[in-house]
Amino acid sequence: MPVTLTDIRAAARRIAGGVYESPCPDSIPLSEITDCRVACKLDNLQRTGSFKERGARNALLRLPPAQRRRGVIAASAGNHALGLAYHGQLLGIPVTVVMPDYAPLIKISTCQRLGARVVVRGRDFTESRAEADALAARDGLAYIHGFDAPDIIAGQGTVALEMLRQVPDLDAILCPVGGGGLIAGVSVAVKSLRPHVKVIGVEATHTGNFAAALRAGKPVVVKRRATLADGLAPLTVGANAFALARDRVDEVIHVNEEWIALAILRLVELEKTVVEGSSAVPLAALMAGKLPALRGKRVGLILSGGNIDPAVLGRVIDKGLVHDGRLTRFTATVTDRPGGLAGLTRTIADSGASIRDIVHERAFSGPDVFAVSAVCTVETRDHAHVRALHRALKKNGFPLRRGR
Repeated sequence: MPVTLTDIRAAARRIAGGVYESPCPDSIPLSEITDCRVACKLDNLQRTGSFKERGARNALLRLPPAQRRRGVIAASAGNHALGLAYHGQLLGIPVTVVMPDYAPLIKISTCQRLGARVVVRGRDFTESRAEADALAARDGLAYIHGFDAPDIIAGQGTVALEMLRQVPDLDAILCPVGGGGLIAGVSVAVKSLRPHVKVIGVEATHTGNFAAALRAGKPVVVKRRATLADGLAPLTVGANAFALARDRVDEVIHVNEEWIALAILRLVELEKTVVEGSSAVPLAALMAGKLPALRGKRVGLILSGGNIDPAVLGRVIDKGLVHDGRLTRFTATVTDRPGGLAGLTRTIADSGASIRDIVHERAFSGPDVFAVSAVCTVETRDHAHVRALHRALKKNGFPLRRGR
């Protein structure tokens, strides 16, 4: 079923007042590091933390009265489930969500807190979907697909209507691509209103659903691989979404895990904005130099969601600091006599570095029983500072083994 600009405009009117019209401010620091004029569409600020609320509310409002009373169901491990649960509660529509075994506990508990009935079943999305279909048939529930239902696609397209109004001189919009619902709605809106504005899809190297579909000429199943951009890994792009987007999207590119992690760090540090991995891929593409033709251009980045696990965020930040040379680890050999460790720490302090962690290792430090290995994790300014620190340690008689 096709989705048109008329459908997207109708969705915008329908969800107005129920879904936050997120801002799209310019970013001076991101513009400086990418050589583009960047504006960020902050849909990570939605009540449940992602753009998925747009399609969810639109689809729920399109239900006939009898179906609203019976309720809806969906298979989802994340943001679609949250969006349905929240707006179902607001609209008084019963919501059931089937989540696979690997669904994060925080998302399970949040859906329950928002009033949804949560069924945890299935080793992957396919098994969860089969359970949802069985429950839908048994209980008379309407199944709402997370990225391929026309009403969902129309709702997601409202992001583009807002961006085009908020930043009228856009040259390009960079959009995360997973199941394809977002980029389908965005591309229909943009190419209907401003056909000169480029719509560029960004995937993680470990996902690639849309690119695989382009190569095959139809949606195909892509093997699930672990990725920071887990929201982009639903195994396949939607058939409706692909049909709408394939001839409207100007380019599809990929970014690897290292660039995704670094983009998350840059957004936290420079924009004071927390995003999940799937939301960081547009910035990662610019930072990785994947789009040189956009230098100096006006570029909108869709920051689609902010539901990242705090533990994962902590690891991402540390990996980003290592990449920048702001966190380093080395093993130094020191004498196991009074003053040995003090000399090491004094050298580190005199070099302007700060010790985060230090561990003594005697049993595996080598044949010299009067020597000890000190494994040091140290905060530094940059890679040049790391090199200067290493030179100072060697000069003061502390042999190094890096990264041990």
